[in-house]
Amino acid sequence: MKSPLFNRVNNVFIHVSNLKKSTEWYYALLGIPFDNEKVESPVHNIPVASETGLTLDDHTFDPGFMLNPSGHVLFNFLVDDVDKAYDFIKLKGIPIVKEIERIGDFAYFNFQDPDGNVLMICNC
Repeated sequence: MKSPLFNRVNNVFIHVSNLKKSTEWYYALLGIPFDNEKVESPVHNIPVASETGLTLDDHTFDPGFMLNPSGHVLFNFLVDDVDKAYDFIKLKGIPIVKEIERIGDFAYFNFQDPDGNVLMICNC
C-alpha cells in the first residue's frame, strides 16, 4: 500500500512557558522584526524561510499540560559560518550546552532556548 504521508517534515512545535517572551527571543535570534501585537496565545507561527514551519505553543487551553524541556536537540538552524554564529549566540548571553565540534567539514554546537530546550546550529 502506498503511504498517504508526504515525504517531508511540515512543522516543528516548541512547547514554551511564556509565548510572548519566547516569540520575542526567537525573532531576535533569527533577526526578524518583532511585533508584540501579533502574538496571541496559544500558538504563534514564526515566519521562517523554508518549507518546514516553526510554531511556539504555550498550551493556554490545556491546563493539565506540564512543560518538560527537551535535553536533546529538537532541530538545527543552518549557518554558513559556525564560528560567527557561535560568537553571536555568546554575545546574546544564550547558554551554550555543547561547544563547537568539528567532524571534517561538518561543524555544530548546541544551545538552549529560554525554556531550556536544546537546539543546534550547524553548517550542513
